[in-house]
Amino acid sequence: MTKQIIPAGSDPTAIGEISVPPFARLPDPTVLFASRAQRFAALALGHQLGPYLNFLAALAGAQHEIQDDLPEPELPDPETLKRARDYGMPPLDRAKFSHVAALATLEKLLSAASAIDKPKPAAEALDRLIGAGSLEQEHRMRNVLADAIPIEDLAQHVYVAAALQVHFARLASRLEAGALVPVGDGACPACGGPPVSSVIVGWHGAHGARFCACSLCATLWNYVRIKCSLCGSTKGIGYQEIDGGPGTVKAETCDSCRGYVKIFHQHKDPALDPTTDDVATLALDLLMRDGPYRRGSFNPFLIGY
Repeated sequence: MTKQIIPAGSDPTAIGEISVPPFARLPDPTVLFASRAQRFAALALGHQLGPYLNFLAALAGAQHEIQDDLPEPELPDPETLKRARDYGMPPLDRAKFSHVAALATLEKLLSAASAIDKPKPAAEALDRLIGAGSLEQEHRMRNVLADAIPIEDLAQHVYVAAALQVHFARLASRLEAGALVPVGDGACPACGGPPVSSVIVGWHGAHGARFCACSLCATLWNYVRIKCSLCGSTKGIGYQEIDGGPGTVKAETCDSCRGYVKIFHQHKDPALDPTTDDVATLALDLLMRDGPYRRGSFNPFLIGY
């Protein structure tokens, strides 16, 4: 069961301890997916979702390994980047990205994924996706970018989502963090993607600050504490966690939009990762399903649960 926590007691870090954090921290894809692979593997030990977490660990390893053979990603031209900044839009337009470059990433990932251990349904989905034409693969990319993955075709979209994570993380890593601006509540300032979760960090110079994590490109952006990361409301914010849990993983609930997003207290447990631990804490989502709030964040590896 979950227990309700009042906001004032949800985090012992005094607001006055918070330094001036950067608005955004861009991903480093050369270490991002290798770190996720290690974290997935560590979380799999003794976990009820062990086989699935081990599969995701291997898939994250494939995401890391394919990067050396990929061409340099092409950023929007300077004029487009300036226009995005001037009008408060994400510089990486999900609707206008290069399918050609993304398809090359997908091809590499599918080849690498062929070599990893996987459940039979995942192996069959991989075979179908490899046999699909580029138009079908592009169609699945659009589904992922629209956060609208059909449940009946989930397994193929997991591979597509993994490839797009690599593609957009590489693009985002080449942006200027200082040039990013807020583009709206619940939207990544780099690619416009929804948050997968948020983290309270323990970074030097930003200790106690909160950052939302993009589910697609992995950019982190600073966000006000005790504020709904979905709709921006500061009223009716509450926190729930599994009774008897470590106190480092909570569901931040909002009475305005009736949604919730997980918040990880990384400053207490530096191993917590916004994407991998979101999957491994599925038990909290299952308990929240019995309440009035609905999951508002997006994680392609949790669709179907």
